[in-house]
Amino acid sequence: MSQPINNKLNQLIRNEAISMHVPGHKNNTIGDLNQLSLAMDMTEITGLDDLHQPEEIIDESMQQLRKHPDYEAYFLVNGTTSGILAVIHAFKHNSGDYLIARNAHKSVFHALELVQGTAKILPMQLSDTTYQFKTPLTSPFIEYVKKSKLAVFTYPNYYGETFDLASTINELHQQQIPVFIDEAHGAHFGLEGFPASALTMGADYVVQSYHKTLPALTMGSVLFVHKDAPLQEAVKQGLNYFQTSSPSYLIMASLEAAHTFYQNYDSQRFFRKRQQLIEQLNAQYIEVKEVDDPLKLILTVPGYSGFQLQKVFEAQHIYVELADTYHVLWVLPLWHEGDRYPFDLLLKRIAQIDAQPQVSTEQPSMTSMPNSTTVGAYTATTMANSKWVPLAKAQGKILAQHIIPYPPGIPMMFAGEKIGADMLKLLESWSRSNMTVEGLTNNQIKVKDE
Repeated sequence: MSQPINNKLNQLIRNEAISMHVPGHKNNTIGDLNQLSLAMDMTEITGLDDLHQPEEIIDESMQQLRKHPDYEAYFLVNGTTSGILAVIHAFKHNSGDYLIARNAHKSVFHALELVQGTAKILPMQLSDTTYQFKTPLTSPFIEYVKKSKLAVFTYPNYYGETFDLASTINELHQQQIPVFIDEAHGAHFGLEGFPASALTMGADYVVQSYHKTLPALTMGSVLFVHKDAPLQEAVKQGLNYFQTSSPSYLIMASLEAAHTFYQNYDSQRFFRKRQQLIEQLNAQYIEVKEVDDPLKLILTVPGYSGFQLQKVFEAQHIYVELADTYHVLWVLPLWHEGDRYPFDLLLKRIAQIDAQPQVSTEQPSMTSMPNSTTVGAYTATTMANSKWVPLAKAQGKILAQHIIPYPPGIPMMFAGEKIGADMLKLLESWSRSNMTVEGLTNNQIKVKDE
């Protein structure tokens, strides 16, 4: 076998690829993952406990993972997705609809499909900075949300923007609606200089992707369950359903190491280096937009699309988290004393970039973005028969699967929707840009076979 995965990974290592993306260990230059050994890849032998019935060392470890006294912590070795599936599944038999914000991750919709659920979709305000979904609107729609069985919100959004989550949780709790927060990108929240976590706001369930921003192995996440949260036993049972029966001890050990890192972290070095980095970017005419989470930077150059700017960085072997029509997104390292991150090399490579601003007639506009803010509903849809068709023949057809730019993994078009002219125009634009869009491949999409 030619081993194409190994070959590509080794090529990136040889080229000293610099990570401005997840995971948080940044190619093993942040944190203490060197304390792990492949020899630790063991199974449930005597003394190693069982994740699906933890009574010994795994239970002891999870007890120490508490970030707030009101919450129990549960290891997730199949990523935040497994926690989302478990919580949504637990509410399957309760009366009422799920309540979700429009920027829910695809795993929320997958969970709804598994339970054949229906959801009310809350409209959202768009950000003036990133032109992305930011704030779910509850107050004007309080009659609409009544009798929902579970509310699911994303906090922060993928671009590091937050909203007044505490008020939203309080408002929904007054309606007896439990709240589940997808805090995938906020495992570092609560550190000095960073936003507060949903764990301080009384959410019933909070799930964090430790691996995204803290130095843990990919797929290492934690589900936090409030002491007063409903259906706790059903959620625990769901974790058995949606997590592998052969959990990785390496991932669990990395979660321990990442949490120790979090407990001991001093932010001062991070903010010094962050400022130095911003100054170097500005010197190369790269504009920096700062958001609520200091770990995220939004970068633009007038006259460049985000996709063009991504190529500029990759020519210097600097890899970004994502590109969109107008920006690229960087996820910074949590720099610390003794880290191995190639910071000087990063500054050197940025200094070699020549991205002269260009005059552009196209200006970012919230009205030009492909995001609907209309209140609506979602019903899980499955189709027995489907087929792939070229975009040129897709108008008027019924989508057979979600269309999901990835990252960030938010469905922009839903299975069951009729493909209109505006949708088709957007799909064609995405296809030309060569961005990764799940459900769009080789200029074709999957539609209902009628």
